[in-house]
Amino acid sequence: MSRTSARELIESVIDHGTYESWDTPPEYGDISEEYAAALARAREKSGVDEAVLTGEGEVGGRRVAVICSEFSFLGGSIGAATARRIIRGIERATAEKLPLLISPTSGGTRMQEGTPAFTMMVSITTAVARHKDAHLPFLVYLRNPTTGGVMASWGSSGHFTFAEPEALLGFLGPRVVELTTGTPMPEGIQTAEHLHHRGIIDGVISPDELRGSVRRTIDVLLPNENPDEPTPPPEGVPDGRSAWESILRTRDDSRPGGGHVIEALRDRSVPLSGTGDGEAGTSVRAVLARIVGRPVILLAQDRHAQPPLGEDPMGPGALRFAQRAIRLAESLQIPVVTVIDTAGAELSGQAEENAMAGEIARTLTALLDVRVPTVSVILGQGCGGGALALLPADRALAMHDAWLSPLPPEGASAIIHRDTSHAPEMMEAQGVSAEALLESGVIDEIVDEPENQSEFIDRVLGAIAHALWTLETDPERVGREQRFAHYREFALGM
Repeated sequence: MSRTSARELIESVIDHGTYESWDTPPEYGDISEEYAAALARAREKSGVDEAVLTGEGEVGGRRVAVICSEFSFLGGSIGAATARRIIRGIERATAEKLPLLISPTSGGTRMQEGTPAFTMMVSITTAVARHKDAHLPFLVYLRNPTTGGVMASWGSSGHFTFAEPEALLGFLGPRVVELTTGTPMPEGIQTAEHLHHRGIIDGVISPDELRGSVRRTIDVLLPNENPDEPTPPPEGVPDGRSAWESILRTRDDSRPGGGHVIEALRDRSVPLSGTGDGEAGTSVRAVLARIVGRPVILLAQDRHAQPPLGEDPMGPGALRFAQRAIRLAESLQIPVVTVIDTAGAELSGQAEENAMAGEIARTLTALLDVRVPTVSVILGQGCGGGALALLPADRALAMHDAWLSPLPPEGASAIIHRDTSHAPEMMEAQGVSAEALLESGVIDEIVDEPENQSEFIDRVLGAIAHALWTLETDPERVGREQRFAHYREFALGM
C-alpha cells in the first residue's frame, strides 16, 4: 500500500495556512562518516531534515500541536536527535496547554545509534505522561507501518488511538519475527483492522477522515458552554405498579437500551473500542460525548447485544473495558456517566477463569475511587453483580420501570422455593423496584418515563444533564471521600 507522508497528513488535518513548524536543526554530535552520508541521502530522498516533523496549527479554528513521523527518512527510525525533537514538541504542547496529535510511522530504533537511542523511548513516554498529567488530550494516529519500540511506547499511549486502513502495526515486523523465531507471523494478525477487532485500537479511519475525528474530539472536550440549569426531568410519581409489572416492561425487546443512548449521541461523540490489550465486545459500549454542552465519558450496558436478545455476554473483558473508560475520564478530568441495563453478567467456566468476580470488584472500586463527578442511571434491567458494578455514583437515578436485584428473578425464586413461579412475589418482597430503591436510599431520583417511547432517550439524556448540573453547583457532593462517606452512612446509618 502507498504511504502517507508527514506533510500530506499535516496538510489534510490542519486548517489551510495555519501550520507553524517548531523544528530546529537536528544536532548529531560526533558521528561516523558513513552515518553522516546516510543522513544526507535521507534528507535528499525525503525532503525533510529528520524522521519527524513537529509544529502547531488550527483544526476548526482551535490550536492543536502535531508531531508526525516521516517514513521515507531512514524508515521513520528514532535516533537521539529525533527523540529530542519529539520530546521538545510534547513539552511545548504541554506548556502551551494544547491538545496533541501524534502520528508515528516507524520501524523503531535507528540501528546506527543502537541502545542509547532505544532507551530514549522511555524519555519520550515520560514526556507523554507529563502531557497526560496536565489533563490534555493525547491522540494517536498510527500509519503504515508502525512497529518496534515506537509501537511499544508512545505509539500505544494515546487517550484515543486510531490507525490508517491496512496499516502494518505490531511489536516487530513480520520479516524480523520470521527470521528471529523461524516461524512466520500468521496472515492478517498485524493489520489495523485486526487490532481494532481485538480492541487494541479505537478505530480505523483514512487520512482524509482524520481531520473530522480530531475536530470532533476537541469540540466534545470544550469546557461547559451552558452553565444554566437544564430543564429538570419529570419525577416519577409512585403509582402502585408492581415490581413484576416493571420487570416485564423492561424485558420487552422494543424498549430502548444503552446502545440507543450511545447512538443518539453519534454526531457529538468519539467511540472507544476495547480494553486496549486484546479484548473487545459490544455488551458494554463507551464514548467520549457531549451531553447538553457537557463533556463526559458515557459508559453503557447494551442489553440488546447481550443474551437473550444478542450473542455477546457481559464477561470480564467488558468490565475491564469499563475500567479503561473510567481511567480515561479521570485522565481528561471529565465526568463519568454509567447506564445500567443488563440481564446479568456472563455465567460460564470461561468467565470464572477470567476473574468475573474480581473484575466486578475492580470496577466497583474504580467508580468509588475516581476523582471526577459521577452519575449512574438504571435504565431498565439491573440484574446481579454485573449491574452493581456500574452503580456507585455521586448521584444515582432510575427510570420509573427500572429495577435492581441480586439475582435474576427466576433464580431468586429457584433458590428459596425450588421453582420459578414465585418470582413475582419475591421481587416485591426484595424491594427491587425504582420506588423501593428510592425509599431505601439506593438511588436519589426516579425519572418519569414518557408514554411516547420515541421520547425515551431524550428524557434519559435530559435527566443526565440535570444531574451533572446538580453536581456542578454542589461540589461538596462530588468525589471519592463523599462517596466513601455516603456508602458508609448507607450501611451503618451514621
